[in-house]
Amino acid sequence: MKINLFTLFLFLSVVVYAQNKPAPLKKLVVVSSYNQYLASIKTDPNNELVEIKKAIPNIKLDIRYATKNNFMQQVMYKQARAFARKPVVESLKKIQKELNRKGYGLKIFDGYRPYAVTIEFYKKASDKNFVANPAKGSKHNRGCAVDLTLINLKTGKEITMPTPYDSFSAAAAAKYEKVEPEAKKNRDFLIAIMGKYQMNVLENEWWHYDFSGWKKYDLMDIPFEKL
Repeated sequence: MKINLFTLFLFLSVVVYAQNKPAPLKKLVVVSSYNQYLASIKTDPNNELVEIKKAIPNIKLDIRYATKNNFMQQVMYKQARAFARKPVVESLKKIQKELNRKGYGLKIFDGYRPYAVTIEFYKKASDKNFVANPAKGSKHNRGCAVDLTLINLKTGKEITMPTPYDSFSAAAAAKYEKVEPEAKKNRDFLIAIMGKYQMNVLENEWWHYDFSGWKKYDLMDIPFEKL
């Protein structure tokens, strides 16, 4: 009887272990071959990383990572350019058109981000909650995220928001309530119009918007110079 009880205990232990054993992590796939990228466009034209300024000429750019004016305090991009997947740019076109009718426009801080840059961000960031973990990659790496704000078309100046771009403060959160009424109104207006066109705000960054169809696209590590 003792042997049978021991055998039963051993069997149950194995079953419990098997149920609780963590699933093996999937190997992260990052496309770094330009030819592979070109082949993906032939398969699906939506895979193209479109240069935002060329597609929307009146959009404003302020590519901070091509300067030292960023949280890294160093130049991360060799070129001050912004790219996104074709459907993302189509959404931005619609948003820009609607904003222009209301006297506003978009200013882009960042779009597609090569995977190698995400690794450098994670190494240096003081608060890891504000940068993507390279173990999973970023939606920026997929060409499916943009960082942006609103400008007044007449003055060309940014309108008031709760924090500056790339702030690591609590007030950067999309639903943070303790902000000035004007900043809250402007932030909520931006979030609403972006969401209308499948661009959803990141919970802790009012300036960061993810395309709703991001899961279809691979992580990329192709520098701007090749695009």
